[in-house]
Amino acid sequence: MNAEVKTASSYRQEQAQQTRLRIASAAQTLFARDGYAVTSIEAIAKEAGVGTRTVYAAYGAKREILNVICERWLERARARELAREILELTEPGERVAGAAHWLTVLYSTDFDVVRILDSALDEDAETQALLRSKLRARNRVMDGLIASVENALVVPLAEAQAVYRAFAASGVYLELVVNAGWTPEHFEQWLAATLAGQLLGMR
Repeated sequence: MNAEVKTASSYRQEQAQQTRLRIASAAQTLFARDGYAVTSIEAIAKEAGVGTRTVYAAYGAKREILNVICERWLERARARELAREILELTEPGERVAGAAHWLTVLYSTDFDVVRILDSALDEDAETQALLRSKLRARNRVMDGLIASVENALVVPLAEAQAVYRAFAASGVYLELVVNAGWTPEHFEQWLAATLAGQLLGMR
């Protein structure tokens, strides 16, 4: 009897998780197409094929859906694991190339999420706080990658970190890859060479 109850409970949890993911996928489609601000909970529910109350029960607020979209993106990109792998590299040049790779993987995995996050920056205070926390977390990873080669830098650490963050501005990837038609591989090679020259003095 207990096993049957446990199985039924596990099934319900699995179904609830699948519903949450379906809602998040539907929301991402609408956020990317129509914009975060104008997309309503009702529209998300319709796109996901569920009731509005189900969306509220699953997430409570639109910004919580945004949070899940962001976390799923980071998981698909293996952002945290990849950063740890780069820090295990021994040569400064390899780590700087790895920093270029990390950013390229992050953006090429799903640049729509980057655009959604940018579009949500002008939202309510709670959403702004969420996005600021995500940005701070990203910057900590990026700053850590550059700090790991501090002894090899030809410019001060703070300047080197600022240069890397500047190239991480979404507009750079947008202009070169999305608008100009560069491949992500071309972008990564260009960024790696540029960072190596600017930060390590390598030509």
